[in-house]
Amino acid sequence: MQSLDHFDEDDAGTVFRDVITLALCGFVAVVILILPHVRPEARQTAESETVAPGNVMVEARWPDELDADVDLWVRAPGDVPVGYSNKAGVIFNLLRDDLGRNADPTKLNYEVTYSRGIPPGEYVVNLHLYRNKSLVTPVPVTVVTSVKSPTGDVTRQILSTTVDLSREGQETTVYRFKLSEAGALEEGSVHSLPAALRSWRKK
Repeated sequence: MQSLDHFDEDDAGTVFRDVITLALCGFVAVVILILPHVRPEARQTAESETVAPGNVMVEARWPDELDADVDLWVRAPGDVPVGYSNKAGVIFNLLRDDLGRNADPTKLNYEVTYSRGIPPGEYVVNLHLYRNKSLVTPVPVTVVTSVKSPTGDVTRQILSTTVDLSREGQETTVYRFKLSEAGALEEGSVHSLPAALRSWRKK
C-alpha cells in the first residue's frame, strides 16, 4: 500500500511538470508569432509626428531650480510679435507661458511657440527676463528653433544657442533668421542685431 501511494505522488508530479512545460512552450510560441508584427519604426514615426504640431517651433528652456520668469517673444514675417501679453498672431501662437514657480503645477521652466505655415522672410526670436525671484544671475536660457517640412514628414532643428540674462527687465535678441518658401534656412541670414519685440508698435 505504501509503494502505491509513492507511485501516485510521482505520477502527479510528472503530470504537473508536463502541464507547466506545455504552458511555457505555448507562451514562447505566441511571442514568436507576434514578434514579426511589432514595428518599432511605426512607433517612432508616430512620435516624430507629434513632436511639432506647427511648422516652426521655438522653445526656451532654463534651469528648473531657478524661480525665474523668462518670456519668449517671436515675430514672423509681416506679423505682430507674440509673447506673454499677446499670445497669438496670424502666424505664431504662444502655447506655454511659464511664470517660474508662480502658479505653475509643474517644475519645468519652459516656453514654446508654434506657427501655422512657413511664410518666407525674416523671423525674430527674443528673450525677456520679466522676474528673477531666485536672485541668481546670470539666468542661462537655451533656445531651440525647429522647422517641419511643408509635407509634414520631417522635423529638423535649424538653430540652437544659450543666452545669459543678467538683470530683470532685460530683453535680448537671441537671433534673427530668414526662411525660404520651402522652409529652408537661408545661408548667411542668421544674426542677432537687436530688435525690440515686447514694446513693438505697428508703424
